[in-house]
Amino acid sequence: MSYIDGFVLAVPTANKQKFTEHASTSAAVLLECGASRVFECWGDEVPEGKQTDFQRAVQAKDDETVVFSWVEWPDKVTRDAGMQKMMKDPRMDPKWNPMPFDGMRMIFGGFVPVVERGPAR
Repeated sequence: MSYIDGFVLAVPTANKQKFTEHASTSAAVLLECGASRVFECWGDEVPEGKQTDFQRAVQAKDDETVVFSWVEWPDKVTRDAGMQKMMKDPRMDPKWNPMPFDGMRMIFGGFVPVVERGPAR
């Protein structure tokens, strides 16, 4: 069974291209480190909720867009090893690949799927 890392963050809307470049580099590194798939999704229809919502979760400002991302791994062992390897990769060094968003407002976590459906791969 796979393992999923999920992320929600607020990116200045003006930084969409910078974010896409940063995310593309990160995705390449993650795939080299053992990830099966990487999704970086720019908010398109992210409604305000009555009690909570994605914007409030990351304290998004009016000039920011919510991004929802996830990384699929074959299993947690591969993920743990891959994340350690990724953190040492020079392409992930903030001096060379700075995050074009406030990483302090990013929320993230690791998840074990309990239902997984779709075509066989």
